[in-house]
Amino acid sequence: MKTARDIMTTPVISVSPETGIEELAKILTAHRISGAPVVDDDGFLLGIVTETDLLYTEKPMHIPTFFTILDAVVPMENPFRMDREMKKLTAATVRDIYTADCLTLTPDDPVEKIAALMLAEHKHLLPVIDAGRRVAGIVSRTDMLTLISRYG
Repeated sequence: MKTARDIMTTPVISVSPETGIEELAKILTAHRISGAPVVDDDGFLLGIVTETDLLYTEKPMHIPTFFTILDAVVPMENPFRMDREMKKLTAATVRDIYTADCLTLTPDDPVEKIAALMLAEHKHLLPVIDAGRRVAGIVSRTDMLTLISRYG
């Protein structure tokens, strides 16, 4: 049975929270990758940043719908969503756009579990972490397709 260890990409291209947005775009483009783990100075996983996160920095601003009742303004949308969107629109560094609560794999996770997780959660990229929460590798959909093309 194949596991994450067998198909993960190493070494991993990672970024820090202080990496600038423009620099992140250059890294992703130069390495032809769709995202990167965000790590601290010791290599511990903080989260993940993807090309989708970068696209938010170019998205047009959405003005939320609201109505007024007795001089009170009532938003029709979640105000926390608006705050997150505003932060991403004005992002200067990876810290402003990365997802801290990301799904992860262990090196021993079977590829069947990885495929199911990617499909169920609509993820294209999953960091593989060791017991100490350091990034050991990364599994992308391309890694999964390579496995299928080699072994059927």
